[in-house]
Amino acid sequence: MRATSRPVLFLAAAVLAVAVTAWVVVSRRPAEVTVLQIRPETVEQALSVVGRVRPTQLIQVSSPNPGQVVRLLHDDGDRVAADDPLAVILATVEQAQTEVDVARERAAQAAATEAQLNYQRTRILHDRGFAAKAALDAARASLDTAKANVAAASASVRASAERAREFIIRAPMAGVVLVRPIDNGQVVAAGQTLFELGSATGIEIRAEVEEAYADTLRPGQMARAALSGSADIFQARVTEVSPRVDSSTGARTVRLAADGAQGLSPGRSVDVTIVAQRRKAVVVPRSAVLDATAAPKVYVVDAKAIVRVRPITVARWPSVNAIVESGLQVGDRVVLEPGATRPGARIRPVAAKSGR
Repeated sequence: MRATSRPVLFLAAAVLAVAVTAWVVVSRRPAEVTVLQIRPETVEQALSVVGRVRPTQLIQVSSPNPGQVVRLLHDDGDRVAADDPLAVILATVEQAQTEVDVARERAAQAAATEAQLNYQRTRILHDRGFAAKAALDAARASLDTAKANVAAASASVRASAERAREFIIRAPMAGVVLVRPIDNGQVVAAGQTLFELGSATGIEIRAEVEEAYADTLRPGQMARAALSGSADIFQARVTEVSPRVDSSTGARTVRLAADGAQGLSPGRSVDVTIVAQRRKAVVVPRSAVLDATAAPKVYVVDAKAIVRVRPITVARWPSVNAIVESGLQVGDRVVLEPGATRPGARIRPVAAKSGR
């Protein structure tokens, strides 16, 4: 071997040794893992639901009797006053009964007139001595009976007229016709909805809230609302939480009032976020929580940069981040991506970027 090749081999061996040493050092160097240092912050426990705009008063107007609709006097969007006629239902049988009762009343009046004349003639004859006292008493009794028959017939006429009047459907309150699900000429059943009438002034937002969360809601709590599909947010407040739970849905009805005149149309859907409370709490991203539904836990990094398992208690509340009730203290460092490491591993903690 030539003398000039020895330095080259020595140099190559030295470079290889340095590379191997560097690889060993790098391979044994702890991995970088992003951690979040715990500090208390103000959190908002809010509940997002979809509500619907409706008048403060909503009445289903129906017919007390079956029949055919012969006249519709109002349509969707019409404003009506209290007792305004809305529709006329054909009542052939009731009208015929009224005519029969009127005829009976006339017959009773004619009989009463005849009894009155007979009584007057009998009294004259009695005064002149040509009729007995018994005949006068009989004539008086016949007259009283005829007058009673007239009174009874008149009462029957009034009752029949009242029954016929029920077939003129009238507005029970002043308001706006929201829905008219019937058409002219349609045959309707007793109790069938003919009109949906809403109060002329005042609207509200109604939403169905699961009973587990509705228990935390109270009148007066504020909410943020926006018409579905709109980015414009307006304020609302809870006015009532129904004590009744719908057995079919397990939900309670929550009523809200919009602050100010929003020009909300009845029937419009609204996205509502009700703020249940604001408080100081510890929060971590839900992705940092392991076994969230069974036995929630997180990875924390101790003072020696060793990963440890820490059981925690998470508030049962629908929120973007997990609200930690217990298990973490101020200053603890929580691993944000548990899948990137394991318990007992030594790591190089890297602070999470602000806003993460």
